Amino acid sequence: MGCDSCSNNKGGGLPAGCRNNGACGVDGCNKLDVFDWLSGMDLPDSQKPFDIVEVRFKNSRKSFYRVSGDLELQVGDVVTVESSPGHDVGIVSVVGELVRLQMNKKGVKDNHEIKKIYRKATQEDISTWQEVRMKENDSMMISREVADSLGLVMKISDVEFQGDGKKVTIFYTAEGRVDFRDLIRKLAENFKTRIEMRQIGARQEAGRLGGIGSCGRELCCSTWLTDFRSVSTSAARYQQLSLNPQKLAGQCGKLKCCLNYELDQYLDAIKEFPSPSTKLFTQRGTAVHFKTDIFKRVMYFIYEEQMGGAPVALNVDALNEIIEMNKAGKKPDDLSGFVEQEVVEEVDYLNAVGEDSLTRFDRKSKGGRKKKRKGGKPGGPRNKGPKSAKGPSDKGPKDKGPKAKSGGGPKGSKKRKPRNKNNSGPKDGGNEKS
Repeated sequence: MGCDSCSNNKGGGLPAGCRNNGACGVDGCNKLDVFDWLSGMDLPDSQKPFDIVEVRFKNSRKSFYRVSGDLELQVGDVVTVESSPGHDVGIVSVVGELVRLQMNKKGVKDNHEIKKIYRKATQEDISTWQEVRMKENDSMMISREVADSLGLVMKISDVEFQGDGKKVTIFYTAEGRVDFRDLIRKLAENFKTRIEMRQIGARQEAGRLGGIGSCGRELCCSTWLTDFRSVSTSAARYQQLSLNPQKLAGQCGKLKCCLNYELDQYLDAIKEFPSPSTKLFTQRGTAVHFKTDIFKRVMYFIYEEQMGGAPVALNVDALNEIIEMNKAGKKPDDLSGFVEQEVVEEVDYLNAVGEDSLTRFDRKSKGGRKKKRKGGKPGGPRNKGPKSAKGPSDKGPKDKGPKAKSGGGPKGSKKRKPRNKNNSGPKDGGNEKS
C-alpha cells in the first residue's frame, strides 16, 4: 500500500525509484521522515500510550489526529481521517511518545481542535483513493492551461486530491497577489468538485517536488529541513565565496540554505582577524589587504607601489604586532621580516624495488623467455663459444655433434650454412672456418 500512495509513483502501483512494491518497510521514498528513536522503549505500567498519531499524506504534508476508541495503530497503517468536507486517507508515520515531542516542536496544542481518526481504511476507501490519485497529473496540466488562457501570472506546481475525491487542493507560486476567482469557477465546472487554492513559497515548492542538489545529495528541504531561514549575500562574503548567482542559487532560485550551515563557525574565526580595510605602514611603503585564508589564519598584503608584485602572507599574531607598532608611531623596515618560514618535513622514502627509475623497463631480465633473433654475425663480439654436446635427437639416430651458438643469438635461432659448400666435414654454426 505504501508504494501506491508514494508521491514518486509514476503509475502502475510501483514507485519510480526503489520498485519494492511496498515491501521496503523503511519509507525510503517519502519526504521529511522522522526516525522513531523511542520505539524500543517500554512505557511504565501505570502510563497509557499517547492517543495521538502523526499521519502523512502526499509529499511532505503531515498532520496530527486523535485515535478514537480502542483502535490500535502501527506505523504504515492506512487510515481514514476526519476532513472538511468528507474524509481523507493517509498513512500513519509516527506513533507513541515521539508524537508528543513532535507536537511540542511544531507548536501544536493537545486540545479539542485536533481531528479524529475514523477507522482503518477499507478496501473501498483505498480503491477510491487510488483512483483520484491517478487523476492528479492530468488535472495539473488542465489547471495550467486554464490559468494560461486567463493570463494569470502564477505557476501551478502540484495538485492534490482528497481521499474521497470531494476536494482538490491546488498549490501555486506567484510573485504578487493573483485574482483567481475566474480560475476557480472554471476548474470547479471541469472537475465537478470543490477547489482550494494554496499559495506556497519557492523553497516550499522545491521541497514538495524534490530533486538532487549540486552536492549530489537530495535537497535538504525535501528530506529533513523544515524551518527556512533567510539567507543573505553577506553569508557568502564571510565565507570568502565568489558572488556568482549561478553557483550560490539552488533549484528554487533563491540562495542555498547550506550557506547558513557553517556561517557561525566562520563568524567566530573572523573575530580574531583585523578589518580588511587595515593598512600597514612600513619604511618600504604602505601595504593593503589582498585576501584572507581563514583556515591557515593568514592574511595577504601587497604594497600599493607594487600592485603587480607577489603578496606577502602574514600570520594573525604577526599582523597584530605590526598594527601595534604603527599605533605607537613606529614603522618596520619590511614585511618580509614578519613572515614565518614554513617547515617542510622530509619524508623518509625507501625505494626497495626501483619503482621510481624511468629506465627500469630498459634493463634486460635475467630470467624468463628471451626474444627470438633471426641470426647473428658469426664470430662477433657476443660469441660465447660452443656449447656442450647434447644427446641424440628424438627425431632420428643421426648425431649432429656439438652445437655452437651463432652470433650470440638465443637458443633455437636459425642455423647458418657453411661458406665452403664442398666441405665434407661436419656442419657447424660457422664459428670455425673450413
